[in-house]
Amino acid sequence: MARSKTDLTLREELRERIKTDLLDQLERNGTVGEYYTDLVDDYMDLWDTKTELVKDIREHGVKVEYTSNNGITNMKKNESVDLRIKVNAQMLKLLSELGIKPSQADPGDLDEL
Repeated sequence: MARSKTDLTLREELRERIKTDLLDQLERNGTVGEYYTDLVDDYMDLWDTKTELVKDIREHGVKVEYTSNNGITNMKKNESVDLRIKVNAQMLKLLSELGIKPSQADPGDLDEL
């Protein structure tokens, strides 16, 4: 299913607000420099990945259908579930390293993506 331009725009706006907030927090904490800016970029790359994983889980569910080599259709765990957990853990580690906390985003923002 193709994304509508509105969904993509909302996601891009939310992404920019989060990145700006993280950079603002770094500045307020006196944590400045290219190294830290690069870590924020890494965090945002992980945020993009997490967003895609959430989308996949919503579209396909926690279990997905697959066909084995012998043609039998079965169900298996959606790999996006485990990947999302790992990505979230890495995101939290980056935030901890940076000494910043994520802003409380409006939960409605994420539901609209």
